[in-house]
Amino acid sequence: MTEEETRRKRQARFERLAQVVVEPLHRYLLRRAGADLAEDVLSETMLVLWRRIDDVPGPGTGSAPDPVTEPDPDPSPDEVLPWCYGVARGCLANARRADGRRLRLVERLIRTQQRPPTGAADHSDHSDLHAALGALGALDREVVQLWAWEELAPRQIAEVTGLTSNAVSIRLHRAKRKLAAQLGRKDAERSGHKRDEGRSSQ
Repeated sequence: MTEEETRRKRQARFERLAQVVVEPLHRYLLRRAGADLAEDVLSETMLVLWRRIDDVPGPGTGSAPDPVTEPDPDPSPDEVLPWCYGVARGCLANARRADGRRLRLVERLIRTQQRPPTGAADHSDHSDLHAALGALGALDREVVQLWAWEELAPRQIAEVTGLTSNAVSIRLHRAKRKLAAQLGRKDAERSGHKRDEGRSSQ
């Protein structure tokens, strides 16, 4: 295969990959970052995918069929998305590290200009859930979000995070118990029950 044919094949594979992963990656990033940052990181993620297109799992990896007589099949989301989520996660972490100081300054300025909320009515419907998620460790929160929002199985979450499937299952089980306990306490408080200072008598 000539260099030009190889380039065309890589371009065709990237275009097929982009059709499958752009929207899920955009949703993944929007759930973890503001719209502007999500757009920037999505662009960076797609650039990395283009540069590493030969490393992306799925059809077209390894020895290639003839691009005319044997075109690659479209990639399966189950094959490529966990790997691509891992790339997006790394790009987002890099962007946050690079932009951390500026973001912290902006957050401090915003806090000084905003008044604290006056009551529960100011909270969104999902404020308790977001607060409970925020109480988890960063990795546990990521595992829960990948499971609940991206609907990944533990083995796929393991591929995104670099953990083993068993470690993901354990973290997911413990995190769901913590979330249930915290949300249960919030429901009890809202219904008028006071929390005990020590161990519950019930």
